Formats: sequence, structure tokens, C-alpha cells
Amino acid sequence: MTPYSEAISHGPRFITLSQFCQRYQVSRSTVYRLAHQGGFSIVKFGRSSRIALDEVEAWAQSLPVMGEER
Repeated sequence: MTPYSEAISHGPRFITLSQFCQRYQVSRSTVYRLAHQGGFSIVKFGRSSRIALDEVEAWAQSLPVMGEER
């Protein structure tokens, strides 16, 4: 049987909306707008809202870089 802490480290990781706001210096309404536009999904855990970290990282990688053509 796998220990609980080991099982968690292999599962999806999530960040809170507040952590996202702090990390990318955006407002809470911007987070909801980006999610509505399809950038990532917001998942509800009871009354808490979270975003899968792998979706956040994929979204960040898709952002254009100034001075660089894509």
C-alpha cells in the first residue's frame, strides 16, 4: 500500500485563486475572465476554488513574448 503523502505528491497539484493573482499580478476578476476565455479551468472543492497547476503553467507558456514573433 502506498503511503498517503506519497500518493498526494503524484496527483494533480492545485493553487488557489489568490495564489494565482499574486503570482501573475492580476485581479480576481481577471482570473475569472481568463478562465471563461478557455485559458484554464477553475475547480470547486466545497467552497474553495482552485486551478490545476499544470493548466496554469500551460497557459503561461502560451503567452506571447514581447519582441518575439510566433
